[in-house]
Amino acid sequence: MAFLLGCEKVRVEFPTKTVFEGLSLGVEEGARIGIVGQNGDGKSTLLRVLSGDVEVDDGRVIRTRGVSVGVLGQSDDLRDGDTVGRAVVGDRPEYEWAGDPRVRAIIAGLLEDVDWNATVGTLSGGQRRRVDLARLLIGDWDVLMLDEPTNHLDVRAITWLAEHLKTRWRRGAGALLVVTHDRWFLDEVCEAMWEVHGRRVWPFEGGFSAYIMQRVERDRLEALAEQKRQNALRRELAWLSRGARARATKPKFHVAAAQALIADVPPLRNELELKRMAMARLGKQVVDLKGASLCFGNRVILDDVDWIIGPGDRYGIVGANGIGKTTLLRIIQGLQPLDSGRVKIGQTVRFAVLSQHLDELRKLGDDRVRQVISRYSRRTMLDGKEMTPGQLLERLGFTKDDQNEPVCDLSGGQKRRLALMLILLDEPNVLILDEPGNDLDTDMLAAVESLLDGWPGTLLLVTHDRYLMERVTDHQFALIDGKVRHLPGGVDEYLKLAEEADREAAKGELLELAVADSRAKAERLAKASGMKGIMKAKCIDCSGCDDDMTVRPAERMMLAKCNADGINPDITPENVRVSCNVTVMWQFID
Repeated sequence: MAFLLGCEKVRVEFPTKTVFEGLSLGVEEGARIGIVGQNGDGKSTLLRVLSGDVEVDDGRVIRTRGVSVGVLGQSDDLRDGDTVGRAVVGDRPEYEWAGDPRVRAIIAGLLEDVDWNATVGTLSGGQRRRVDLARLLIGDWDVLMLDEPTNHLDVRAITWLAEHLKTRWRRGAGALLVVTHDRWFLDEVCEAMWEVHGRRVWPFEGGFSAYIMQRVERDRLEALAEQKRQNALRRELAWLSRGARARATKPKFHVAAAQALIADVPPLRNELELKRMAMARLGKQVVDLKGASLCFGNRVILDDVDWIIGPGDRYGIVGANGIGKTTLLRIIQGLQPLDSGRVKIGQTVRFAVLSQHLDELRKLGDDRVRQVISRYSRRTMLDGKEMTPGQLLERLGFTKDDQNEPVCDLSGGQKRRLALMLILLDEPNVLILDEPGNDLDTDMLAAVESLLDGWPGTLLLVTHDRYLMERVTDHQFALIDGKVRHLPGGVDEYLKLAEEADREAAKGELLELAVADSRAKAERLAKASGMKGIMKAKCIDCSGCDDDMTVRPAERMMLAKCNADGINPDITPENVRVSCNVTVMWQFID
């Protein structure tokens, strides 16, 4: 495969830290590479080095002539005064970009709920991120470099993005480098992994799951090598009196051997024991919703919902952005009044909430981490063992140096871990986590998951991270059309339900607007459905007459597209008939 770009013997040094030393690597055509590593190890810096945005202190960055590189950074350069349309497609004429199926698919996949004529400065952070991602993806790039592309995307948008990246180039063409903490996304999209650690980049074959397997084997071999080194030292001492030293070789990696490493690993959680402990702390009742209904204007959040949350239940909640998941969590806590129905909360329930915005840490200000934990003398029970605050802090990845840092100077991931620790030390029995994986690298996510495995209480989790959702919860529920629906099939079942709901909504809208009295409505519908455009056709005005106007087979209308999408199999271009007492209709051009 052709070489696209890379670097040779590169050194990158910042005033307080050397990030890379003697780094050499390359990206070939067809590469699909996921980049992982601890926060601060240089993942984003690596992308910026390879894209040419960071000047290296030594060595050189190489790029084949003519190779184009598109970069999505963690911040954008969008102009607040531009409209969404201008930010995405620039000054390209509408007929040009609207006639490109790939561009239409990207806009529909990422910006379906964003006003095309809104100014960028009025958008939320999540909408702005999606606009920047759409702007990049409509370009024609040989290499894409994406830094945390799934931030602010819901489960459906993440699934769409994964599918887009898998089919964007033909097999063996293009190249993708992606930094993300979303492990499902890494497994779905990537065929190789780079681990950034210790000023170097370690390559691994396969997606995230294969990377973890190989890392386990690497660590085992390193431990074995250290044991052999110690044995060699002992043999060295023996040689002084008895003879020559022994020699040893290091075995190669085999997948079967790595699988053998996990053959005797016990289940992640002892569900019965955790339920028993939760019952002892909570009693039989936690939260019951009876006929719960809530609307904000015309927007339905809950519609006559009955839901029982019991002791030791570990529930994950999924749903589209803005559907009302955070409101549902407030209802469960008794903080949001209902229009009708009731919420019954057990007398012994003690809620604790880890929010997206970490509001609970602001009051700590300049206090150092060690000062904060010194205020907690009690031990907490996790995984059947008592743990001191110091032990809990160490388990969450805080070093001794980290403990001397002021809370306000901690990284986003460190703040999130500290907030979780303080919550656990307060000994709640109902834990509510709202996007707990934000700002955490994959290793810290694994540490948090391990910690939650041993937590004896009721757990409610809202996250767009599919891996985290299915890893720490036992059951998943979806908030759809005001109902809380159980998902025996997990997140995949939610995606199917959401797709079915979209088809039903599209069916009603298409049947209503295939003949429309508003050009604007017709144009919006055509754009949303991936049509090239519309044309006006007048019908004979013979109100009260039984004659109909038949649409010619060559004129594919929106109703005919219903058939193509499987929405209404009885409608075809040949048999579509429109009542003639409608004076204007819009023919949709496919």
